[in-house]
Amino acid sequence: MHEGRIGVPLITLERTESTNKYAAELLSQGKVAHGAVIVAHEQTAGRGQRGRIWHSQAGADLAMSVVLGYKRLEAGAQFTLSKAVALAVHDMVTGALGGSAVEVRIKWPNDVLCGSRKIAGILIASELMGSQVRNSIVGIGINLNGTGFPEGLNATGLRLETGRDHDRMVVLGGLCERLEHWLNRWQAGSDEIAVAYADRLWARGRWVAFELDGVPFTARLMDVDVAGRLLVEDEAGEVRALGHDRLRLVRA
Repeated sequence: MHEGRIGVPLITLERTESTNKYAAELLSQGKVAHGAVIVAHEQTAGRGQRGRIWHSQAGADLAMSVVLGYKRLEAGAQFTLSKAVALAVHDMVTGALGGSAVEVRIKWPNDVLCGSRKIAGILIASELMGSQVRNSIVGIGINLNGTGFPEGLNATGLRLETGRDHDRMVVLGGLCERLEHWLNRWQAGSDEIAVAYADRLWARGRWVAFELDGVPFTARLMDVDVAGRLLVEDEAGEVRALGHDRLRLVRA
């Protein structure tokens, strides 16, 4: 990974379609490099996993993207980046809750939950050159002060959980610090990331309702491998590694 502090420079936008899209345009023009963070007051077309819309309330929630560049990263190992980012978001949310009894967990592949409700999501887009990852744009959405979520969306926010407003720039600064911490651990080759991610994994060790290739499937959630596949034990006792292209959690 290239040198450079996370959050330098910090680019703030009043309104944009997507911070990831805006970051990609700047990156393609050579205007940003590793460490740059783009944050928007309002994001009109944020995206989540599987093409879903990411809902955020203008001026209330945090919508941001981080540009990361690499000296050498094999494409097959890039899910470790997702683990590092999820750990950083988990740390920030846990700290902001200030000792609340609510359980904060990472839901595979890259959501963060308070109890059973989503509070943050991560979407990573990477540019490949052969078998190497050249750079990544890490989109992070965190529900801070918004309270009006679309009907049927199982979501929460820091204000709903704590009863008080949270300063977006303070949260952003804390998140950049935790990102830098976990990215440095990754760069150092530490196995701490894999251990910490598994420890914080939602429903680990429990039997969970999934859909496998669109068919109901019950399995015991165990871990996530280096390629980002979920390791599960099926009802016959067989351990299987399954990607999110085939496997979907039915509910949190």
